[in-house]
Amino acid sequence: MPASHAVPGRFWHKLDDGRIQCDLCPRYCRLHEGQRGMCFVRMREGDGIVLTTWGRSSGFCIDPIEKKPLNHFLPGTPVLSFGTAGCNLACKFCQNWSISKSREFDTLADEARPETIARAAKKLGCRSVAYTYNDPVIFHEYALDVARACAAEGVKNVAVTAGYQCAEPRAEFYRHMDAANVDLKGFTEDFYRKICGGQLAPVLETLKYLKHETRVWFEITTLLIPGENDSERELEELTQWVARELGPDVPHHFSAFHPDWKMLDHSPTPPATLVRAREIAMKNGIRYAYTGNVHDHEGGTTLCHGCGAKLIVRDWYDILSYRLKPDGACPDCGAACAGVFEARPGTWGAKRQPVRLASFA
Repeated sequence: MPASHAVPGRFWHKLDDGRIQCDLCPRYCRLHEGQRGMCFVRMREGDGIVLTTWGRSSGFCIDPIEKKPLNHFLPGTPVLSFGTAGCNLACKFCQNWSISKSREFDTLADEARPETIARAAKKLGCRSVAYTYNDPVIFHEYALDVARACAAEGVKNVAVTAGYQCAEPRAEFYRHMDAANVDLKGFTEDFYRKICGGQLAPVLETLKYLKHETRVWFEITTLLIPGENDSERELEELTQWVARELGPDVPHHFSAFHPDWKMLDHSPTPPATLVRAREIAMKNGIRYAYTGNVHDHEGGTTLCHGCGAKLIVRDWYDILSYRLKPDGACPDCGAACAGVFEARPGTWGAKRQPVRLASFA
């Protein structure tokens, strides 16, 4: 790999007017020489597009896998998390805006080659590496180089993403991922256009692609913002679509908003809203619905869809009780619980541990 932080980007083509169009995401940024795309990290250089943040990170941290959130993928295990800078959406409520909207590369203080990340994850006992904090879609080439290195070490790969991708890069990206959490931010084009600066339809295509054309384990998160995407009608339509198009086994997390970045004038999400969303989801056939960003034992519990038994009881990110059989079945009625499970859960707990990778280079 090159020593510099700029590497040739994939997925672009030349236009008749001399510009180059980026085909990585549905923004289709059309660039003159030296111009950057909306994501800020992809730039036209000569007759091509380069990724300018290869090998640079805004930081590394060991998290519980449940924080991604993934409740049905290797529960209780630690995941080495990292991100870079920039984003291809413009969500007014972004809670990682200092990273996703960064235009200062000085925030990318940590340097790490893919092999270093993979080696660190293995030595630190992390079962997986998560591409998170900002969307890995925009650092596609770096993410896949890391993913290949992790796979060679037996470390799993996890994408935390808004799913705003074009079809060809999406297929390449998910060939290297083992699990994903996809933000389904709302269920109207109006919400995506006004609040996120994007479109809903490509995200729905990503979700359908994951379900019907890959073996990637994935879960969905929807951050509920009072007065914006939390109406009973929208929650009914959203959860009915998920149950119909993706099936009953895709876990859905309903997460609490708190005022941040450009939405400081909105109130935090009442816990009752999350409880109501969970109830609507389960009524509409979603077997595994959860609440997030609030302290809610019931909303964090994994229930058996067959008999209603409590299979995994959580307190925030701590597992208090784990009753799944080694094959992932309910010990009471034998019904299978969808997910990727092992005979025993991990014991990482709720702790968050920042990591510097210099010693693993």
